[in-house]
Formats: sequence, structure tokens, C-alpha cells
Amino acid sequence: MAQPRRMVVLRAIVEDYIRSQEPIGSAALTKKHDLGVSSATIRNDMASLEEEGYLIQPHTSSGRIPTEKGYRYFVDRLSTVVPLSDAQRKGIAAFLSGSVSLQDTLQRAARLLSHITGQVAVVASPSPAKAKVLRVQIVPVSSTLLLIVVITDAGNVAQHTLALSPQPTDITLADVGSVVNGACLGLTFAQAAERVRSLKSSRRESVALLEGLAQVFEAMGDNERSSELYMAGASHLAHRRDIADMAPLFDALEEQIVLMKLMSALSEDTDAYGVGVAIGSETHTPELLHASVVTSGYGNSPASRTEPAESDAGHEDGGGSALGGTAHANTAQNGMAGEPRITDGSDTEPGKMDDGDSVAMPFLDGGSGGSSGPVAFVGSIGPTHMDYAATIAAVRAVARYLTRAISSYDDGDGN
Repeated sequence: MAQPRRMVVLRAIVEDYIRSQEPIGSAALTKKHDLGVSSATIRNDMASLEEEGYLIQPHTSSGRIPTEKGYRYFVDRLSTVVPLSDAQRKGIAAFLSGSVSLQDTLQRAARLLSHITGQVAVVASPSPAKAKVLRVQIVPVSSTLLLIVVITDAGNVAQHTLALSPQPTDITLADVGSVVNGACLGLTFAQAAERVRSLKSSRRESVALLEGLAQVFEAMGDNERSSELYMAGASHLAHRRDIADMAPLFDALEEQIVLMKLMSALSEDTDAYGVGVAIGSETHTPELLHASVVTSGYGNSPASRTEPAESDAGHEDGGGSALGGTAHANTAQNGMAGEPRITDGSDTEPGKMDDGDSVAMPFLDGGSGGSSGPVAFVGSIGPTHMDYAATIAAVRAVARYLTRAISSYDDGDGN
């Protein structure tokens, strides 16, 4: 029983430190939490946790604060998150529904997430390399030049010119366009290029056109740099008491390529169903040594299915966190799919928002069913003593609404 109790003590210390950002002593812990043991016993547990690397004591006369290891234990066993209120959910929907374009949606999402968490918010635009082909149009613009227009599941419209002489007839262009659309639906650009090349053996009269289309797809897929980062909330850092620790974060925010790689990998590490959390040195970025990053992927293809509702899975230390709600950090078990829904453990019907709006839950596999990674990510960056439960809930909610927003562009509702 001693080991589980020490872990309950650790969780209580992490929760109290997140709220107060002051070292936690045994007397205060005993007063605030019904731990069923004396203050002296709690002191012994805290000493053991310090020896095991979960806590440190900043000063001899002060209480303890969590280490990176302590936060990691807490996050990995976080059985509940703060559910968004009805007002927050409706506010998110109303704020994002006023967008006039995909770019406007992403900018609004960054400002919204920053406002909810009080931390830096980062939203990436969909990556061309991960986008799926929805529709291909071949448009003659001169006697030797074609315009190739590709609409993707990420709401993007990619355009590329193709010089071809002699130019195929209108009948040939229409025929090849129809075949390519049927063969490439739901494929990435790289997959589409490979598929188009496979058509050359059966359409020898259109070899030049098909090879040109394959090269266009490859060029579109290689255009990774067109992904943009939308950031908001850096000003929040200037008002923190621990500004000295957070100062290097300003330098990290300037290194957008580093952030892009870190947060993209983190969102994919959860198989697009959960929320990835990197704490301090886990980011492998010196400027983020005193920061944590919470990230989730968003965006899926037109194919859809409905996921079961999230469950309140228990953990070895039992019970829920005092922070309330439901979700699981850094796992693929409880999580992020297409539906914009945060559950508080009620019997809300799967695949529906708490206010009753139904949402399809898409999946990807290059066109044949299954699953694959998200097209982009949304995340929050803050101090290691951030409110993980609330941040995870907010990141997941915004990711779901972005997935829904992108699906509206797929359906032709976006601008």
C-alpha cells in the first residue's frame, strides 16, 4: 500500500503546485487532501519521492515541487481532464464559424486556444505532403500549356502549369481527367504520382500527359514549405512570474522549422487519436527546457466512420484527478478523432457534440479504409507547471473543431 499512497501524494502535490506555483509542504497537503495519514507520514512519503526523483526541495526550509519525472508520471496517469463548459463549446463554434477562409479559420483557432489556455498557441496549416486528392482538373490555357488544379481534403487548392506540345485534344484531356480522378481519389500526392505512372502501360497514346501529371503531383507533394504556422499568445509569457525561465521560449518561437518538426512528430506519435505531451528535455530543444508542449493532430479525408465514446479508464493509482472530466494524455486510447466533443463522463451519444450536432468521424489510408496521420497539428506551449488537464481538453476541442471546419471545405461550404 505504501507505493500507491506515495503516488497519490505525488499527484496531490502536482495538482496543488499547478494551482499555487508555490512549494508544497506536508502540513498544507494534509489540510487540503483527505489522505488518511498523518503529516509526519506524508513527510516520509515526500522524502521518498524526492529520493526517487519525482520531487525536489528548492530550499532547505521550503516544501517540494515536482520534477520533470514527476510531471511525466502525473500526465501519463491523468485519468480526467477539465470538460469545456457549454458556453466554451458554443463560443468555439461561433468564433470559428465566422471564418471567411481556411487561413482565417486557422488564425482564429490560434487566438482562441491562446485565450482559453493563457499560453502560446500554435496552429499549422495542412501539409501538402499529407493532403489527399479529392478532385483533379486539367484546364487548357494556351496551345501548349495546361493548368493542373488539384483540390485536397485539407481544403487547399493546388495549381501547377504543365507545358505539353503537341497538346492533347479536348476529348483526350477529358478522358484522362476522368480516369485520373477515379484512380487518385483519396491518395497522397506521392501515391497519386505512382498511380498515374502505372496507367501509362494501358494508355500509350497519353504517355506524355500522364508522365507530366505524375511530375506535377510530385512537385505539389514536395512543396512542404507551403505549410504555415499561425501563433498567438506570446504576450502571455511577459506577465508570468517565472519570466526568466520562459525567456528562452521566445527564441524557440522564432525557430519555426524546429517547432514544426517537434509538434508534427508529437501529434503523429499518438496515432491521431490522442494528445501528445512533451515535457522539458523531452522536447530535445534547449529553449524549451522549462516548457511543455501539448499537441493534437487535426484533419481527415472524406471517408468516415464513427468512433465509440471515450471511456473513463482507471489507472493504477486509482480514482480521478481533482481537475475533473475525461481524457488520457499521451496515448491513443481515448481520443481525438473527428467529432468536436469533450465528454464529462455522461452518456452523450458517440459521434455527436454535447449540444446535439452530429459529426462524421473520418479516417484515412490512401483511399482504401484504415487509418493514417493527421494533415496538420494544433498545440499549446507553456511552463512545465501548466494546467495539463485543462490544456489537453482545450487542444483536443480545437483540433476537433478544425477537423470539422476542414470537412466543410471538402463539402464545398468553405470559401
